[in-house]
Amino acid sequence: MINQAIATNVRAQRTHRGLTLDALAARSGVSRGMLVQVEQGRTNPSVSTLTRIASALGVTVARLVEVSDVPVVRVVDPADVVTFHQGDVRAKLLVGADSPMILELWDWRLAPGEHHDGDAHPAGTREMLTVLDGELTLTVHGRSHVIGADGAVLFTADRAHRYANQGDRELRFVMVVAEPREMGDQ
Repeated sequence: MINQAIATNVRAQRTHRGLTLDALAARSGVSRGMLVQVEQGRTNPSVSTLTRIASALGVTVARLVEVSDVPVVRVVDPADVVTFHQGDVRAKLLVGADSPMILELWDWRLAPGEHHDGDAHPAGTREMLTVLDGELTLTVHGRSHVIGADGAVLFTADRAHRYANQGDRELRFVMVVAEPREMGDQ
């Protein structure tokens, strides 16, 4: 039963991110053959293998071994929050869900002069965020918008976008990404 849960969760996380097996193998250092066995539930992967896959997918090992579909209440311990670093940009994926739609709650921090370029999400994806401190310059489809502390914004994220801190102090914002599931994924 646990192997099937791992198989389902790894495949769902990989496809949600638009990764091929080869891309996940390159990111994780786990061979493509092993990934195929994991996704087909034909192997009992080691903790080391699960840790590398989880890290490459940006989720916890706990998320990959979760047997229940959707708990009524899911509490995420601060130790289980996944943090991504790129220079002086830090983004924490606080919690996420993939049913009935894909939802992610993020906490972002950008040092002065830093930016992050977001790729276009699937059609229909929306992002909404609120600035907690500093000033965000959000550029979507070539047009920039400045959102100050306590301000909020909602935008269609199915095109490239940029979050930038053009101010002189740290920028912090909280963001929700809402991505519709494809009809075949349900």
